[in-house]
Amino acid sequence: MDVVVGIGLGFFGWLLVRCVLSGFYTVDQNQRAVKTVFGRAQRLGELTTLDDPIAESLTGDQRERYVYPQVRVIPPGGPYFKWPWERIYKVSVATETVNMAYDPQNPSANHEGTFLEAVTKDQLNTGLTGQIRYQVSERNLYAYLFGVRHPFAHIMGYFVSILRERIATFEAPGVAGDDETLAATSVEGISINDLRKNLRDLNEHMDKECHSSAARYGMVLEASLITGIDPPAEVESALAAINTAHNHVSSDISLATAAADQRIVESRRAVEIETLKAEAEVEPLRRLTAQLTELQSTGRPAMLAYVRNAKLALFSNARRVITEVKS
Repeated sequence: MDVVVGIGLGFFGWLLVRCVLSGFYTVDQNQRAVKTVFGRAQRLGELTTLDDPIAESLTGDQRERYVYPQVRVIPPGGPYFKWPWERIYKVSVATETVNMAYDPQNPSANHEGTFLEAVTKDQLNTGLTGQIRYQVSERNLYAYLFGVRHPFAHIMGYFVSILRERIATFEAPGVAGDDETLAATSVEGISINDLRKNLRDLNEHMDKECHSSAARYGMVLEASLITGIDPPAEVESALAAINTAHNHVSSDISLATAAADQRIVESRRAVEIETLKAEAEVEPLRRLTAQLTELQSTGRPAMLAYVRNAKLALFSNARRVITEVKS
C-alpha cells in the first residue's frame, strides 16, 4: 500500500513539475515568440502575408509562391503558460550586422569570409567588401521559423546573387555636358571606375532590390554598405596608370577650358569698354544736333548768330585764315 501511495505521489509530483511549473516561460525584450499546438502554429484566422503591406514588393508570380499564414506573435513579457503539448519558438528581432562575404553554410568560402568576388561587364574579377544590416521580420515569423529551413543562408545567397548580377551589368549614369568633353574625360571600358564613383547608387539599388526579402524569407535587409571594390593585384598597377593618365588629361582639359573662359570674359569686357568709348564720343554730337535743331526752330537770325559766334571761336584759335574775296 505504501508503495502504491509513493508511486502516486511521485507521479503527481512529476505531473506538477512537468505540466505546471515547467509550463511557465517569459519572452525577453528583444525577442518574439510563436506557440505551436501539436506542431501547428497558432494563426490569425485565414490571414496570410498577402494581406500585409510587406507583400506589396512581390511580383505576380512571387505572390503565388510566397504565401505564408499570419501567426499570433507573443510579445515581450510574461510569465506566460503553456501545456506540454504546446511548444514555444523564441526569435531574436534585434538588428545585427554581418560581413557580406560571410557564407553561413561554408565559413571558409569567399577567402575565409574576407571579401566577395564578382565579375564586371568588362570581364574584370573584382573583390567586394562591405557589411549587411538585417533583422528577423516580426510580421512574417512563419516564413522564418517554418517556411525556410535556413533563412539566413537564403537571405545571404539572395543578396549575393543580386549583387553579382548588378556588378556584371552596371553602367554609370549619364552625365550632362558636351559630348566631345565627355568623350575626352571618360575612361572608356573600365567599369570598376564607374562602380567606385557610384557606390552610393549601388547601395541604394541593393536596398531597393532586397526590399521583398521580408515577404520571401521572413528577414529584413535594413541596409547594405559596400565599402570597397578592388581589382586583382596583377591589374592594379595597370589600372592605376590608366587612372593617372586620365587624371592628367582631365586636368589639361580643365586648364584649357578655364583659359578659354577667361579669354572670352576678357573679350567681352574689351567690347564693352570700346562700346562705352564710342558712345562717349558720339554723345557730344547728339547734344550739338539737339541744340542746332532747337536754334533753327527759333528762327534764322538765331542760327546766323550761332554760326557767327562759332566762327569767331575758330578764328581766335587759328594762326592763319584764308578767305575768299568777292570781286
